[in-house]
Amino acid sequence: MARKPDDGSRNDRQGLRRLSDVAYDRVLESLFEGRLPAGAFVSQNELVGLLGIPVGPLRDALRVLEAEGVLRIHPRSGIQFVKPGLELTRSTYQFRTIIERAAVRVFAETAPAEWFDDLREEHRALIARLVSGEVDPDALEELERLEGRLHNSIVGIMANPLIDSSYRRIHNYLRLVRLDRRLTAPVALRSLQEHMKILDACIERDADQAEAALRAHFSAALERHLGIT
Repeated sequence: MARKPDDGSRNDRQGLRRLSDVAYDRVLESLFEGRLPAGAFVSQNELVGLLGIPVGPLRDALRVLEAEGVLRIHPRSGIQFVKPGLELTRSTYQFRTIIERAAVRVFAETAPAEWFDDLREEHRALIARLVSGEVDPDALEELERLEGRLHNSIVGIMANPLIDSSYRRIHNYLRLVRLDRRLTAPVALRSLQEHMKILDACIERDADQAEAALRAHFSAALERHLGIT
């Protein structure tokens, strides 16, 4: 009987934490979907109305997002969201490279062979769809899914929650810097072909070549984001 108040308090805290998680996700999705433009300066009340989240959980989510560099809170003024630029783009790819260079070596040496085969077949199928035309919405969605599946598998092989947490943060940055990208069939094909080189090296269990292919992929992707190629 004496534990009931504690249990209730704990349940309240869990409910608040869940609402904070919902607020966190809704803020990010609003950015990714363009309902909150990158670089926007808004008031807390405007966010409450846009997201349909109470002030308390929203404040908790905003503090987390500020710590992650997605926005800056100006006391008694408003919330300013980051506008992706050259420095954020470079930093994002640098951090991805640091994490995935180590992970892809483990991935190449230890991941089940059927993972490589399945990923390669899915890449081949999408490449065949893109060879003769522009990127349609379904193909773009499939490309995003394949990118996520490959890179999340590479990072996930480490089974390290600290790395997973850092990588989720980097993935949010990556989605931000991709907001303005124009994806054509040739660009999508180059990305998929770079993935294939990583997978081919993994099939051979060649960690050195897998790392080299990953580095080349990120270097080319950064150049595409910067408009160099």
